[in-house]
Amino acid sequence: MAYFEECVQTDGAGEVRPALWSHRCRWEDLLAPVSLADGRSGLDLGPGWRQRWSVTWRLDGEEVSYPVGELAQAVLTGLGPMRWFSWRRDQRHRPGLEYLVSTGRLHGFESLEEAQLLLALDFAGEVIEVLPQPLRLAFGTVDGQRDHTPDFLVLTRTGVWLIDVRPADLIEKKDRESFAAAAELARVCGWHFAVAAGWRGHVRTTLDWLSSRRRPLSDPLGVETGLLAGAAEGRTFGELAASSAYSPVARAHLLHLLWHRRLGLDLMEPLGDRSVIVSGEVGS
Repeated sequence: MAYFEECVQTDGAGEVRPALWSHRCRWEDLLAPVSLADGRSGLDLGPGWRQRWSVTWRLDGEEVSYPVGELAQAVLTGLGPMRWFSWRRDQRHRPGLEYLVSTGRLHGFESLEEAQLLLALDFAGEVIEVLPQPLRLAFGTVDGQRDHTPDFLVLTRTGVWLIDVRPADLIEKKDRESFAAAAELARVCGWHFAVAAGWRGHVRTTLDWLSSRRRPLSDPLGVETGLLAGAAEGRTFGELAASSAYSPVARAHLLHLLWHRRLGLDLMEPLGDRSVIVSGEVGS
């Protein structure tokens, strides 16, 4: 299935632009791409590197180390964060706790960028479990040995993801080497790797709006049936809300249905009354 599809709408120059449909996308489709090619060139990947590189993680409260070459056989249960985070008045980043519908629990984050990642994973990541600061990777570069602690290890229904979070304008040469090393680790283990350096289109603001109605929502007025039927006709958000006898209630239900992917919209466009809403049924 193509997650980016041609949209009949055009940009200001009159050219057809790609659409990112919220009900079909995977979480990684939401990311703005970042290249790690120049970081990999600085790594020590000579013969025997898998035995020279090592990973340390906290298993049942105790630190355990493995050569990277043996990590694929390790069991991913009983793991805990390699470090904890705390709050203080003078810190520049903003940590906190994010509730995930996927797990039904609060999960820690160390910055607003990490909170945004958790939101995107909760929306489209098919998440089973999330572990922050999951391991410490000791790896070699042409300049010597270095350590790196990725931000998240995420178990999903489609595989395991090792993820780093860093805004694109803050990524430096050493960061690219660290990310490239984490990517090599993921490749050896059969995991996926990604750097959350930015987001496509209007992903950030739209998911923020949708998440306000992601928790269970009752429908005592029976508005959802009409909204789902109207979406099958390709109406806009405003038209669907106005078609209900309870317009303010319908708006809340539209956000709920969009979050749970029963309806869809183009995440490359801002969410508003003119947003075209489509059915989230498979094959729509």
